[in-house]
Amino acid sequence: MTVDHGGGTANNTEAELSDSLKTFGAVLKALREEAGLTQEEFAPRVRYSAAYIAKIEQGKRFPPADLPARAGEVLGPVGAKVLTAAARSLTRRAGLASRFREWAWIEEEAISLYAYECRAIPGLLQPEGYIRAIFDRRLPPASEEQIERDVAARLDRQQIIYTRQNTAFSFIIEQAVLDRRMGGRDVTRKAIDNLLEVGTRRNVEIQLMPAAQEDHCGIDGQMYLAETPAHQWIGYTEGQRSSNLISAPKDVSVLLQRYGKLRSQALDCQATVKLLEQMRGAL
Repeated sequence: MTVDHGGGTANNTEAELSDSLKTFGAVLKALREEAGLTQEEFAPRVRYSAAYIAKIEQGKRFPPADLPARAGEVLGPVGAKVLTAAARSLTRRAGLASRFREWAWIEEEAISLYAYECRAIPGLLQPEGYIRAIFDRRLPPASEEQIERDVAARLDRQQIIYTRQNTAFSFIIEQAVLDRRMGGRDVTRKAIDNLLEVGTRRNVEIQLMPAAQEDHCGIDGQMYLAETPAHQWIGYTEGQRSSNLISAPKDVSVLLQRYGKLRSQALDCQATVKLLEQMRGAL
């Protein structure tokens, strides 16, 4: 299991995090089985789906912060203490990776998901060739095995576009990202084709920010925003070997204001399609 987000690449905390996630999952599974419960019996008691509990036990999902407390109601105080200790160790060791794992869970459950990217095509919209172009160029270089795992993880994550049909997706992408032609003309052509195809879905809006735009409020960089099923907004940003999960209402409000302004400054969806088609024709 790998860490993945946006157009960025994985970092050196991945292997350690992957192992610790598997350990947490194994501890949860052992405690559940000791209590004589199947996943199907345990899941509704902690108010999560059986599929989600299965993914946590397999080390494929970052455990939500309230899981130890919920599990304690079923497994008892000792079980809660064991899981809490395991979760603390996981968060303490993981750094950037742990924050992205939390975001990945939020993203998967979101009812609204917004993304502004000035670095690369958002990860949810990258075709395989574009993903490989990014991972092939990351430093320090990764092994072929690591690249294959990372590519598979990103492609798997993209499935929420198709499975979360009631989620409203909005993407604002700088035209310069496509002008860069990451991976070459063929890769860029396929990336544009993918944007055009995904943009036809009724729950997806894709807007390009034109290269020449004097009125632009995205100067502080990329941002991601998600609305949870409880209608709480959470933000996420990334930089060089750093990341930030933003939940304070006043800070999230700033990001929402900026994103709303960016939407008004970018080309509308119809104009975006025309520009994408022009760019594709010029390749």
